[in-house]
Amino acid sequence: MGRVLVTGGAGTVGTAVVRRLLREPGLEVRVCDQREPPAWMRDACDVHTGDLRDLAEARGAAEGCTHVIHLAAIVGGIANFHKLPHTLLEVNNGLYNTVFRAALEQRVERLVYVSSSMVFERATEFPTTEEHIRHTPIPDSAYGFSKLAGEVYCRALHDEHGLPYTICRPFNAYGPGEMPADEPGIAHMVPDLIRKVLTGQRPLQIFGSGEQTRTITHVDDIAEGIVTAMTHPAGENEDFNISASEEMTVAEIARLIWEVCGRDPDDFELEHLPSFKVDVVRRWPSTEKARRLLGFEAKIGPREGLAQTAEWLREHDPVLAGRG
Repeated sequence: MGRVLVTGGAGTVGTAVVRRLLREPGLEVRVCDQREPPAWMRDACDVHTGDLRDLAEARGAAEGCTHVIHLAAIVGGIANFHKLPHTLLEVNNGLYNTVFRAALEQRVERLVYVSSSMVFERATEFPTTEEHIRHTPIPDSAYGFSKLAGEVYCRALHDEHGLPYTICRPFNAYGPGEMPADEPGIAHMVPDLIRKVLTGQRPLQIFGSGEQTRTITHVDDIAEGIVTAMTHPAGENEDFNISASEEMTVAEIARLIWEVCGRDPDDFELEHLPSFKVDVVRRWPSTEKARRLLGFEAKIGPREGLAQTAEWLREHDPVLAGRG
């Protein structure tokens, strides 16, 4: 197939994508990230460390590549969206200007842009189809807007220059690799809640009523969906929701985390913290298009995936060292 550049390849989703790409026969993988990749990644991949907002860095990273998977971005939990709105816009759009320009100059066979479910933060159709993006109001959050801008960039590149693209929208990614943050809401919900449970918090604190819904999707399933979309002919110039299919309330997810962490179900109780200005009430995507065109379906159920994630955090989170 050639050589694939994965920007942001040392992140949680990026790491899963790189692992999945390395199983593709005849494929070379190049990773570019400002973070230091793990040893296994340095051994198996061509690694570039640098700031991709510099066009020269982006050009160097893309040189000789046949495909680009663009994951590099400022991400995080709901608090990040409210604390860093200008930074999110500036950094994420700066990356489009350079990485997409480098992909165009290289005339890659496919630019795969990893967008976000936050482009649908004001959706009114459930389950939410890919076609609904044309009718969904503009996101309220700067993060959602920045990810939507990347989708517009992809279509503009194709319309003006004929560059093939694929847009993938992961929904509520979780799994081994993401650490909780010291301040709740900076990282994503799942690692934050696992740390709270394993450090003995009771009642368990969540933002809002707990009636908000999410469709949590394991990073290995997301990686499978992204790589499938990149390699499948039917993925060219298309957009896909890359997601599990089970809609759960935040309270249900919190209870399941409580149980997989080994806590007594009878002791479960919640404390409801004030929510944020932007807190999506419902998130439930349609997965029919990815199934129909790509043959892709998520395989890892929430109980299995959350148990695996909790076990990983027990072993890797310094805050949890020595705790049961």
